[in-house]
Amino acid sequence: MRTAFIAGNWKMHKTRAEAVDLAKQLAADVTGNRTRVMVAPPFTALSAVVDALAGSKIQVGAQNMGPAVSGAHTGEVSPAMLVDLGVTVVILGHSERRATYLETDDLINTKVTLALEHQLDVILCVGETLEEREAGKVDDVVLGQLRAGLNNVSAGSMAKITIAYEPVWAIGTGKTASPEDANAVHAAIRAELARLYDQTIAENCIIQYGGSVKPGNVKALMAMEHIDGALVGGASLATDTFLPIVAFDS
Repeated sequence: MRTAFIAGNWKMHKTRAEAVDLAKQLAADVTGNRTRVMVAPPFTALSAVVDALAGSKIQVGAQNMGPAVSGAHTGEVSPAMLVDLGVTVVILGHSERRATYLETDDLINTKVTLALEHQLDVILCVGETLEEREAGKVDDVVLGQLRAGLNNVSAGSMAKITIAYEPVWAIGTGKTASPEDANAVHAAIRAELARLYDQTIAENCIIQYGGSVKPGNVKALMAMEHIDGALVGGASLATDTFLPIVAFDS
C-alpha cells in the first residue's frame, strides 16, 4: 500500500516572515493525517521554515540544488548545505528549470545522484509540453526524461525517489489533465520502472501528479489507481487551498 505524498512548491513566493507564518498555520492543522506532507519554500526561508516545522509532521524540501558539493559555483546551493539546514527532500528537474533555465537531462541526473549520495529524498519531475502532447510524443518524452533522470540510480536507492508527472501545459495555467489521461501516463511510468528495475520497485514507487492541482480536482485525481500524490504550486500558498488538498481523503 503506497502512502499518499502531497508536496507544496512555493516557488518564488513568501518572505521569511510570510513563510514562517504559513508553515505554523499548516503545522497546527496537519497532525493526525496519514498523508506524507512536504513544503518547499524559497532558499531564503528554508532555515526559518525548518525551525518553524520542528516536531511537526511536515517535511521541508528545497526547490532545486546545485550539481556539486562545493567550489566555484556562484549562486548555487549544495546538497551538503541543504542537509546542514535540516532539509530532507529536493525537487529536481522541474519543468521551469528545464524550460527557463535550460537544465538538461544529464545535469538533472548529476543532481539526482548527488542528492542521493547526501541521503536526500528526491522528487524527480517529468512532463511534456502541449506541442509534444499534440504530436503524440507523450510517452517518448516522459519516459525518456525518466530513464535519463534515473541513470546510475541503483535499485536500493529507489525508495528515496518520488516521480512527479507534470504536464508542462497544465502548470500554472488552470488547465489540468483529466484524471484518466494523467493516470494513463502514471501507468506508463510505472511500467517503465518495472522494466528498468522490477515489479516490486515499480509498485512501491510514489508517482505524484503536478499541474494546477486544486481542492476541486484533487479527489478525482487521487481516486486513480496510479496517482499517489500531488506536487502543488499556487494552491500550496494558502491554508484554505492547501489544507483541503492534504486532507483529500477525509
